[in-house]
Amino acid sequence: MKQKPVKKPNCPNFSSGPCAKRPGWKAENLFTDDLGRSHRSVLGHERLKLSIDLMKEVLQVPDGYRIGILPASDTGAIETALWSMLGPRGVDMFGWETFGKSWIADVTTQLKLPDVRVFEAPYGELPDLTQADFDRDIVFTWNGTTSGVKVPNGDWIAADRKGLTICDATSAVFAMEMPWDKLDVVTFSWQKALGGEGAHGVMVVSPRAVERLESYEPAWPMPKIFRLTKGGKLIEGIFVGDTINTPSMLCVEDIIDALQWAKDIGGVKALQQRSQNNLKVLEDFVASSDWLAFLAKTKEIRSNTSVCFVIKDPWFTAKTAEEKAAIAKKIVKLLGEEKVAYDCGSYRDAPAGLRIWCGSTVETDDIKALCPWLDWAYRTVKAEG
Repeated sequence: MKQKPVKKPNCPNFSSGPCAKRPGWKAENLFTDDLGRSHRSVLGHERLKLSIDLMKEVLQVPDGYRIGILPASDTGAIETALWSMLGPRGVDMFGWETFGKSWIADVTTQLKLPDVRVFEAPYGELPDLTQADFDRDIVFTWNGTTSGVKVPNGDWIAADRKGLTICDATSAVFAMEMPWDKLDVVTFSWQKALGGEGAHGVMVVSPRAVERLESYEPAWPMPKIFRLTKGGKLIEGIFVGDTINTPSMLCVEDIIDALQWAKDIGGVKALQQRSQNNLKVLEDFVASSDWLAFLAKTKEIRSNTSVCFVIKDPWFTAKTAEEKAAIAKKIVKLLGEEKVAYDCGSYRDAPAGLRIWCGSTVETDDIKALCPWLDWAYRTVKAEG
């Protein structure tokens, strides 16, 4: 059996959500004067507006696009978009992992829209994006958090589209290039994007999306937390810090801290490079491994945030699905017990294996320290039979 490594990651948090805090994070560094105050106070509103302004600056969101903070994490944000904007055109839905397929289910079984085309692919693959009809609305995830598969770029999206593009980018934004001119609605959550705290979603809307909101009224009842318009006009306050419901100001201060860090290190380009550096370490490790492989079938579609792995060793592949799941859980448990990697198992619906978050808040040195432990844990579990 291989000798146990000595060096451990300084931060063993490799969960794909909530994700690792930014390097150097300390609770005592957070601004707290607004805690215990109304979010509608002058101070509360200023801090909410600051978080929006920093997101726009760091992400380089174009002028004319609006950013709003919504309840219920990325799920709340994407659901708000689906329920508020879909209906006047046919819809093309693309899904290749758990969350994308959840949005497909919402549109087909909950909204029950009459004209929906569904394009799906199994874990590790992308559906044929060239089938998209841009006279219709398009709904897709940029990065499949549970499959480690991303769209390679926005070249497939028509610049002269008539429909809207609605993109769940929660595990992509801040780490992958977002072609804003090709995207009408982008949603994400702080706990994935920059290691923020949970429960808050973000929606970025283009002028075309605002036009849809102001010209179209859905036929179905709209819960209060989904309402972005009043009297046929956009509720502008949502996009300057007047949230629909009460936010946690502690969470707001936490994301302000992360955004200030992102700005200080060089903005979105620096964040993207940090994530790519992390992926490169794992690519080199997999290239020399006799047991580990990427779930993504090709390099072009391989995620650089939620990096998903399968085990290729014939000893493992000969096992039943139940045996594979049990082996993967043993590896994850062992890594956790050694305090070198927490919460790094595959998503419950995905093929049995590992998933390592490599987003911008993860240090490359921690990925380097982790790799020998992955090897040791696998060989230890295999030796146990």
